[in-house]
Amino acid sequence: MFFKKIKKRDGKIVDFDTDRIKNAVHKALLAVELGDGEKAESITKEVVKLLEEKFKEQTPTVEDAQDAVVAVLTKNGYEKVAQEYQDYRKKKDELRALREKLQVEPKLTVNAFEVLKARYLLRDEKENIIETPALLFERVAQAIANVDKMYGDNSEKSQKTFYGMMAKLEFIPNTPTLFNAGTDIGQLSACFVLPVGDSLEDIFNTVKNMALIEQTGGGVGFDFSRLRPKGDIVRSTKGVASGPVSFMRIFDTATEIIKAGGKRRGAMMGILRVDHPDVLEFITAKQNPQFLSNFNVSVAVTDEFMQTVEADGEYGLINPRNKEKVKTLKAKPVWDLIARCAWGSGDPGVVFIDEINRHNPTPEVGRIESTNPCGEQPLLPYESCNLGSINLSKMVQEGKINWEKLRETVQNAVHFLDNIVDANVFPLKEIAEITRANRKIGLGVMGFADMLIMVGVPYDSEEALKIGERVMAFIEQEAHKKSKEIAEERGSFPNFEKSIWKDRYSAFRNATVTTVAPTGTISIIAGCSSGIEPLFAVSFMRNVLSGARLFETNALFEATAKTSGFYSAKLFEEIARTGSVQKIEGIPEDVKRLFVTALGIDPVWHIKMQAAFQKSTDNAVSKTVNLPNDAKVEEVREIYDLAWKLKCKGVTIFRYGSKPEQVLYIGEIQTKEGKFISAQSEYAGGCPTMNCPFPA
Repeated sequence: MFFKKIKKRDGKIVDFDTDRIKNAVHKALLAVELGDGEKAESITKEVVKLLEEKFKEQTPTVEDAQDAVVAVLTKNGYEKVAQEYQDYRKKKDELRALREKLQVEPKLTVNAFEVLKARYLLRDEKENIIETPALLFERVAQAIANVDKMYGDNSEKSQKTFYGMMAKLEFIPNTPTLFNAGTDIGQLSACFVLPVGDSLEDIFNTVKNMALIEQTGGGVGFDFSRLRPKGDIVRSTKGVASGPVSFMRIFDTATEIIKAGGKRRGAMMGILRVDHPDVLEFITAKQNPQFLSNFNVSVAVTDEFMQTVEADGEYGLINPRNKEKVKTLKAKPVWDLIARCAWGSGDPGVVFIDEINRHNPTPEVGRIESTNPCGEQPLLPYESCNLGSINLSKMVQEGKINWEKLRETVQNAVHFLDNIVDANVFPLKEIAEITRANRKIGLGVMGFADMLIMVGVPYDSEEALKIGERVMAFIEQEAHKKSKEIAEERGSFPNFEKSIWKDRYSAFRNATVTTVAPTGTISIIAGCSSGIEPLFAVSFMRNVLSGARLFETNALFEATAKTSGFYSAKLFEEIARTGSVQKIEGIPEDVKRLFVTALGIDPVWHIKMQAAFQKSTDNAVSKTVNLPNDAKVEEVREIYDLAWKLKCKGVTIFRYGSKPEQVLYIGEIQTKEGKFISAQSEYAGGCPTMNCPFPA
């Protein structure tokens, strides 16, 4: 080879590494052509030969090398691969230009950029994109910081701070805030709960209100326990009631049509008390995968019921119309049925409704009956809540947690979220009234699995539980301090005197401050793992929104492979067959131990981690217990029992392959080289089903 060096974009001259070209070509061939990965070696040799011919007396640039790759791919009949490779180069150029403009390092991936363009960036009347990610962050920062003017504070300083947090991907608010801040819509909250009354007028009024919320990108939870059971009398028509499950179909159909403003899937939570006469129909409703497809459903389980399960006794079913007992059931078979149905379809989940109300911050205002669609936000009827998550992977420096940076980020994020309550344009006056009266916010986290890897601790370990508990305790402590500080300047939330905080604080701004939400789309934007979920795969195929396919590898694993000397595209191809590194030869055991994935973890660790975070979370923790396809019903039952004993506020499981439609598939993509794991564009971890919303 005549040349041994190559010029990088920053002008530096470095050693020419043919493996970089070979690995890039290998991934491209696999992703686009679904095969021919072995051709990477011969194509790379042709690229080197072409460069040697063109650059006998000078050093080629990175762009020269990439041009040569396109030329050789085209010459060998891989026009589609060449085009996708070229498109990918353009997207990377856009990202580099964006970094220069922002003057920060927003490590946006190509898929993150695609998601932003497809879902978030504003468009004109002709659907042309009219803002960049930089302008999006500016739009949101300005809209939220403007609230400071109401209180005589410096909004320009806040705007700079808010913009910096988002642009550096250290904190991202929930999706409706990114959608609507600074626009005519102005609805900024992700989570809502609406009451469902026991009359036709009440039911259809709730359907209308749901439509108004979903149109703006919000998700809604409902408790259907007030509805009289199937077969009960209806005096006004001298007929009989059809029951809660039948009316849920109306909500489901309406949501299917609305699809949450056209920007994302509609999202709902349907809850029914375990002592409702129609509970058995409710538990089994979603065994048909086509039924109630826009609903997550959960059974509201009481302390009394759980104690009856333990005693192997009977409990009563109560007609909500007249509070009369209509039947008794053995509790244990009902509990077993919940576990069996969850094993079969992922539904129903469970909410421990009495545990939730033990931590209700405003018991004098009302009893909590439902949660938002993913279960992390218990709310009173008509309440809403705005969420945001700190990217914990940005809180690690040189293998250690930077507690000072985390403290500063928490305080700024609480300020941001509290401002949203004032900036928000609420879809209903009832929602505006109770939301402003309680001012609930939900500060959570994402990138926790990344943080553990960066500090060298396996997810399924006692040390990881200690870190999780310590991190969330620190976040809650600092978040409460900031809420108290804001309250001392701007006043407590109006229902403060009716809250549990009146005896703990002289002033408090928000009835709740912390939540751990699932962070699907926003963690894609931030380029980190979802919520407190473990990695879902180390290497996999990503189906991006443009219709293309990317071969992705976890960035931390890729960096480890390079520094440890076992990096190769062929290795990643092998990993991508299952997403796991555990059975791959050539990977050191300590690396395997660190890079565990959701389906490779004993389910007990999922629940233990959820409980660790719940100890210091005002609201609830959204966490999916992922189970392999061959898991047994008894394992689901054990998980539910453990969640109850560890004082979780709810529990959701998903057994891989239990639904016909998922956003994560193992072995879905068949290529000449074999089968590969595949993930949809907006899947970052957690529940891999098509009806799991990604609201945060």
